[in-house]
Amino acid sequence: MMKELLQKDRRLVILRVLYESAGYTANDSVLDCGLDAYGHKVSRDVVKAELVWLEEQGLISNEDLKGTFVSTITQRGIDVATGQATNPGVKRPSPV
Repeated sequence: MMKELLQKDRRLVILRVLYESAGYTANDSVLDCGLDAYGHKVSRDVVKAELVWLEEQGLISNEDLKGTFVSTITQRGIDVATGQATNPGVKRPSPV
């Protein structure tokens, strides 16, 4: 239960960091720092696994540049990050 809650929150944090980034894009290092800032101390492997999952859901796109993922949020990802849509496996944001 707790593992699933943390996983859903990690995914929302990733989407929000991408939404707030210039060009809606960030690499896995920046996303890892963003997760750290929101209390998610996880390995880079966990970050990359979440990025792959988010891409499979159509919420982001990933480009692998020699082992570094550069991720860009999609319109659907923006909708989920802002609470205009929901996606199973991603925490719904609280009202602002």
